[in-house]
Amino acid sequence: MTSASIDDTAAVRAGLLRPLPELDARFFYDDLGSELLEQITQLPEYYPTRTEIGILEVNADAIVAAAGAEELAELGSGAGRKIRLLLDAMRCAGQLKRCTMFDINASFLEASVQRRRDSYPQAEVSGVVGNFLDDLGCLGPGGRRMVMLLAGTIGNLDPARTTTFLRDIADRTGPDDSFLVGVDLVKSRELLEAAYDDAQGVTAKFNLNILTAVNRQFDTRFVVEDFEHHAFWDEAQSRIEMWLRAVRPTRWRMPGGGEPMELPAGGEIRTELSCKYTRSMLDSRAASAGLRVTGWWTDPQEWFALALIRGSGQ
Repeated sequence: MTSASIDDTAAVRAGLLRPLPELDARFFYDDLGSELLEQITQLPEYYPTRTEIGILEVNADAIVAAAGAEELAELGSGAGRKIRLLLDAMRCAGQLKRCTMFDINASFLEASVQRRRDSYPQAEVSGVVGNFLDDLGCLGPGGRRMVMLLAGTIGNLDPARTTTFLRDIADRTGPDDSFLVGVDLVKSRELLEAAYDDAQGVTAKFNLNILTAVNRQFDTRFVVEDFEHHAFWDEAQSRIEMWLRAVRPTRWRMPGGGEPMELPAGGEIRTELSCKYTRSMLDSRAASAGLRVTGWWTDPQEWFALALIRGSGQ
């Protein structure tokens, strides 16, 4: 068992004690979870990655021109092509001075920082280990900075946490700063559910791996084989939900001590929300945080969008 912080232990304990138990999605991202996520982005059913890349291929220059940024700060230091398209556009425009990578997984972050240093020697490249919901202040002061959160990651936050996060962005957004966010758009149930329950079962492995990660960190002793992956589209709340469903009665140890918890066959633990947006929904959420959407780029099918957001006074 690896050492666990008091805050993380309390968070896992509180989530499992809720009437509908849940595990915070940040615990997906041990080394194997991060690798499985990269595999998911290559699956034929998983449209968001290739669609977002397509939007950037067409619009990176326009996005960089609209942002006017000299620094790109990526929340979640992905290994894909997306950040390179923006960095290349910034370099071609003569704007690239700094690049900051921000990620919860230290080993992935280290590799990402080294790749950017090798590819963009003219830029100052640095890395920050942290959870963007709690540690955004670690980025330090801005100034012609474009913070970006791609891949529809903002959809993993429920409405209340989204507003809190956007207010944090607003508090750290100066007059020359901006926020580029990728949002997955509302579409058919068939497309959405297939993207989160692929035929090869990679998403199922990713979902189940959270139990292994939590076991390692908190000694919870979940029996992984007692669970199966379950994902569905909740139209009323405009979101995909991922759960782990017990296939037989099961029990585990609680982090921090106390009586073991039990779940009957058919009982579930929620592991992820993935909220889907319309333009009006994003406008409303941004406005509630004192921000406004100033740029909007989408694909021909309108499956996904990139939105540039600034302070309401900009």
